[in-house]
Amino acid sequence: MPSVSIIVPCRNEEHTIALLLTAIHHQTWPTADLEVIVSDGMSTDGTRLAIQEFAQAHPDLDIRIVDNPDRSIPAALNRAISAAGGGVVIRLDAHSVPQPDYVAECLRALEATGAANVGGLWEIRPSRETWMARAIAAAASHPLGAGDARYRTAGQEGEADTVPFGAFRREWLDRVGSFDEGLLSNEDYELNVRLRNAGGKIWLSPSIRAIYFARPDLPALARQYLRYGFWKSRMLARHPATLRWRQALPPLFVLAALVLASAGLAWRPAWLLLGVQLAVYALAIVAAGAGVAFTRRDTPLILGFPLAIWTMHFTWGTAFLWGMLTRLLGGRRDPRRA
Repeated sequence: MPSVSIIVPCRNEEHTIALLLTAIHHQTWPTADLEVIVSDGMSTDGTRLAIQEFAQAHPDLDIRIVDNPDRSIPAALNRAISAAGGGVVIRLDAHSVPQPDYVAECLRALEATGAANVGGLWEIRPSRETWMARAIAAAASHPLGAGDARYRTAGQEGEADTVPFGAFRREWLDRVGSFDEGLLSNEDYELNVRLRNAGGKIWLSPSIRAIYFARPDLPALARQYLRYGFWKSRMLARHPATLRWRQALPPLFVLAALVLASAGLAWRPAWLLLGVQLAVYALAIVAAGAGVAFTRRDTPLILGFPLAIWTMHFTWGTAFLWGMLTRLLGGRRDPRRA
C-alpha cells in the first residue's frame, strides 16, 4: 500500500503532463511508496497517450488513469481520491512541476505541524516564450495581481486561509467530506474553509515549492478569471465570513465604474468622476508595469503587465458581480471551464 497518493485533475494537457510526471518520478521520496492517479476529463488531444507512454517507460512508478466524464475539476479530484490508497493525498496540477523534495517536504510539514493540509509557494513562469506570456506570469506573482495571497508572493511560514494544490491527511478528507462538485472553481478554498471549521490547520511552508505555468495569452487569462470570479461569489454565498479585502476590490471597482457611467446620463459630473477613477487606475498599473519591466529588464512588460492586470481585475470583478446577480435572480448559468 503506498504511503502517498498524488492526484492530478487533467484535460488536454499533452504539452505539460510529461513534465509533471517526470518531476514526480524524480522525487526524493521512494517511488515504491508513491502512486499517481490522473483523473482525465476525457482528453481529446494526446494527453492519454503521453501518460501511457510515460508509465510504460517508468514501471517503477505506479501511474493510473481514471475517467472523469463530468470534466469539472472537483469531480476529477473526487474520483481520484476515491481511487487513492495513500494515507496522505497530494494534489498537483498537470501544468505544474514540483521541486524534487516536494513530497518529502509536504510529509515533513504535516508531521511537524499536525496540520490537516499543507502547501507551499508557487514559482510562476510563462507557459510560452512570448512577451504577453511573460507579462501574465509577472502579473500573477505581483501584489496587484495576487493581493495578499502569500503562496504567490513568497510569504512567510505559518497558518493560512488556503494553500495551492494541498497535501492532505486522508483522515481529514474522510472527516469533512469530498470537494464540492457544485463549485466549478474555488473548490480548494471551500474545502479548506470546512477543514478550518472542523478544527484543522492549514499550513503554508516556503520549503514546499513548485513551478506553475501561467496562462499563455489574454483570452485564456480572461476565461480563467471569469471562472474564478463567478465561483468565488458562489463560494462566498456559502461562507460569507471568508471574504478578504483583495477579493472585494475588483468587483467594487467595476461596480463603481458602472454606477458612475449610468449616473452620468442624468448627472454629467459623474462622468468626470469616472474619468478620474479610470485615470488613477491606469496610472497605477502603468507605473507598476514600468517598475516590473525595469526590475526584470524586459521592456515589453511596460505594455503587457498593465494589460494582464486589467484583464485580471476587470474579468474577475465583472464575473463576481454576475455571479451575485444571477444567484439573486435564481440563475445557475456560469462562465464554465477555461
